[in-house]
Amino acid sequence: MDRKSFLKKGLLGVGALATAPALAAAGSTSTPTPNLVGFNHLPNPADKRMASTVLHLAQTRGRADHGWLQSHHTFSFANYFNPERMSFGVLRVLNDDCVAGGQGFGTHPHDNMEIISIPLEGDLEHQDNMGNKAVIRRGDVQVMSAGTGVYHSEYNRNTDQLVKFLQIWVYPNKKNVRPRYDQITLDPAGRHNKLQQILSPSADDAGVWIHQDAWFHMGKFDAGFRQAYDLKKAGNGVYVFVLSGKVTVDGQTLGPRDGYGLWDTNRIAMQADTPAEVLLMEVPMLG
Repeated sequence: MDRKSFLKKGLLGVGALATAPALAAAGSTSTPTPNLVGFNHLPNPADKRMASTVLHLAQTRGRADHGWLQSHHTFSFANYFNPERMSFGVLRVLNDDCVAGGQGFGTHPHDNMEIISIPLEGDLEHQDNMGNKAVIRRGDVQVMSAGTGVYHSEYNRNTDQLVKFLQIWVYPNKKNVRPRYDQITLDPAGRHNKLQQILSPSADDAGVWIHQDAWFHMGKFDAGFRQAYDLKKAGNGVYVFVLSGKVTVDGQTLGPRDGYGLWDTNRIAMQADTPAEVLLMEVPMLG
């Protein structure tokens, strides 16, 4: 599938999966946010806790091979449709993307979505109709509040190496805001054996901010390190995505690219079984 067809099908697919009505405009991510966008996933049969959980093993994710793009989808996206994997609360998209040298996503629209990109390897070049042109690399975090509408493109700046990044979409708690763009560079040392906040609802807090009561943290742990995480807001859940290594979260062992969501709890406990890197996403479970 070429890039133009992929973009049209992928973005239309998200809207069609997220809502009953068809999208009003081709390629738009605009969707009426459901009152309840969480809990529509299979329960974890091994769950022995008081908290509710959902387990998404790496090999159960959707996979897309477009030649220039290799992608794994934790939640339904484009050709991957699983009615039990529409979202985790307001966390709508978690795509694990790998883009070939010199290739990328041509100019396309978004609106009424908070879009976060976390580079893992290589150089990702961004350009949008707000006048921003930038390159993001490992250690950076990029955010767009699409609001009333934005057009942008993303390309692998290099022709001789891959670019790998996480693309994450979160439903906003405010619609039709003025579009904005931001990116920051974080010190990786700030996540060694600790959780480094990379996103929050406040522009005055650490990391980037979005229009949602969500907090993201990254941690890079030595083997045997233990870390607790206290949820910031009642009614939120937390989705743990393992970037590398093995960790145990409240008794559940997870490997690379496994995802584990927990809600109806105020605290989770993690232990690194090997050297490991994790991304924690705390999000509202109600829209």
